[in-house]
Amino acid sequence: MPRFEPFRALRYAPQLSLGLVSAPPYDVLSAGDVDALEQRHPTNIVRVDIPRPDDDPHRYESAALLLAVWERDGVLVRDDTPTFTLYRMRFTSGDGRSRETVGVIGALEVVDEGAGGVLPHERTTPKAKTDRLDLTRATEANLSPVWGLSLTAGLTALLQAPGEAIGSCTDQHGVVHTVERISDAERVTNISQAISSHPVLIADGHHRYAISRTYRDERRSTSGSGPWDLTLAYVGELVDDQLSIDAIHRVYPGTDHATMLALLTPDFEPSAAGLIDDSFVGELERRGALCLVDTDGTGTWLTPRPGRFHAVRDLDGALLEHTLRDADVDVAYQHGVREVVKLVQRGAAGCAVLIRPTGIDEIRRTANEAMLMPPKSTFFTPKLLTGLVIRPLSN
Repeated sequence: MPRFEPFRALRYAPQLSLGLVSAPPYDVLSAGDVDALEQRHPTNIVRVDIPRPDDDPHRYESAALLLAVWERDGVLVRDDTPTFTLYRMRFTSGDGRSRETVGVIGALEVVDEGAGGVLPHERTTPKAKTDRLDLTRATEANLSPVWGLSLTAGLTALLQAPGEAIGSCTDQHGVVHTVERISDAERVTNISQAISSHPVLIADGHHRYAISRTYRDERRSTSGSGPWDLTLAYVGELVDDQLSIDAIHRVYPGTDHATMLALLTPDFEPSAAGLIDDSFVGELERRGALCLVDTDGTGTWLTPRPGRFHAVRDLDGALLEHTLRDADVDVAYQHGVREVVKLVQRGAAGCAVLIRPTGIDEIRRTANEAMLMPPKSTFFTPKLLTGLVIRPLSN
């Protein structure tokens, strides 16, 4: 089972507002978003996490220098002792429910691929860029956490009691993010042992975890074991009330609606769906169907035909992969019904297919049976902010 350990966290000084200095994850930010965050505060974490300009060959070294200067000047302060960080999020989910979740940020062991203990939950799409690896090499720090799901029953109850208040902020989606420090030795030990007693399933951050493995191997080759044997991770319990899961829909840039309908009709029964609106999120579930999006913003229900998916896993992504396995079509991925419809309407894609969110039972089955879902099967929300906790990899 994987080690899960406290560390001397690097945090923004108490006088700095977390709302001014934190940022969404690097992989959801546009260039305009980065501009706005840089203007929000001169020490916003995005200046380190997304160093610019892109054509500057020394941008990673500049990011590392900036991080060091911020610590030297007291903008960032290290905890005196190894600690854990409770991370709470309060939000309204897509179905209108008020929700509150809690997880813990610590250092999760980096294990070899296939070794067990830390498990992937879906196949990943190739990423050729070495951006995150280059940034880790230069800064010698984990800037943003991998999101892990623990199979330890009762973990949520163990994390419910408050810790030492660090700060709170509200993001642009109205999500309240709160962090609390855990330094009590007994509680630190209890949390560490609880998470280390069962496997952890990676929910989000497969690429970051893979980068951590590469970085670990590089450092081990010259320096042996060290802090690089673990990586920054947020871990919550794999239970329904601690997760909010949306779908990542399928977008087909080079395939028009008529061609896609012809490809899908042998396995799916089509029927008119009318103009697509936000209600389609729930309607997909109620109908047990997918929905093909046309350029005029209307949809076609796609109900799986009985007997056509024998031995195919009951995941919409898997059903589409099965039907299109021999078709020459390119696929991309997009979260949000409105965003998908806009892409198709403006001609950025010939068509798209709205799919249903993956249920927690299938996620648990993935862990218990060491299976992999199709790429982009889950979109966990809300997204964790970057900058609330940084993990140094050097003294």
